[in-house]
Amino acid sequence: MPHNQPAPVVLVTGAAKRLGREIATALAAGGWRVAVHYRSSEQDAIETVAACASIQGDSALFYGDLSDEIAVKGLLPLVVERFGQVDAVVNSASTFEHDTAATFSLASLEKHLRSNTGAPILLAQALHTHLASRNARGESAVRGAVVNLLDQKLWNQNPDFLSYTLSKAALEAANTMLAMALAPLVRVVGVAPGLTLTSHLLSDAQFEALHKLSPLGRSSTPADVAATVKFALDNQSITGTTLLVDGGQHLMKFERDFSLMAPNT
Repeated sequence: MPHNQPAPVVLVTGAAKRLGREIATALAAGGWRVAVHYRSSEQDAIETVAACASIQGDSALFYGDLSDEIAVKGLLPLVVERFGQVDAVVNSASTFEHDTAATFSLASLEKHLRSNTGAPILLAQALHTHLASRNARGESAVRGAVVNLLDQKLWNQNPDFLSYTLSKAALEAANTMLAMALAPLVRVVGVAPGLTLTSHLLSDAQFEALHKLSPLGRSSTPADVAATVKFALDNQSITGTTLLVDGGQHLMKFERDFSLMAPNT
């Protein structure tokens, strides 16, 4: 990168903790200035900003409710106002609530679609508009990228978390359409982890046993996923496709979602 050019800026949604924080700090280590988005975990987000700033030198905090269309549309302009530019968006934030074919409701589907599908599309739209305006001002070589976090279960379906899965399936389809519609200014890439982090639904022993259920004997780690996101942002030839980072879990058949499986441990 020429010395007279500022470091690129990436907006990472859901960057307060867990996988989002891992992605944010990995990108800071890769030379990105990180805009840290959060909704409810403000203190965690402040800590992510501090971690990113200590690595790269500049990071900032942005609140936003991704189910609110006006808030989503206003998010990227706020980042531009703070940093002067945005070069990429990583859609890591996700609503993940359990429902089944028996408990499905339109309210549940809409809740998941708003944050998991609609918000990423609106942010991709906003990034394209921003880059087009920079292009019109003479930055002829400016290009950007969107990375959407998906899920290996799209390639290995089970009936659990119906609305969540539908929202991620819609986002995977949007990857293809957006990659076509927003080229050449914006690349759109999916990253689909396997079982990466435990939750309140799993004991540590259960998580360790489930994590090993893959052809490679291990699923993805947060560092694996973050490295893949960085690769997707750095590689200028990848668009309209999804990188599965799951130890091959999508090649196996699971009857239930990981969080509802109870292996012998």
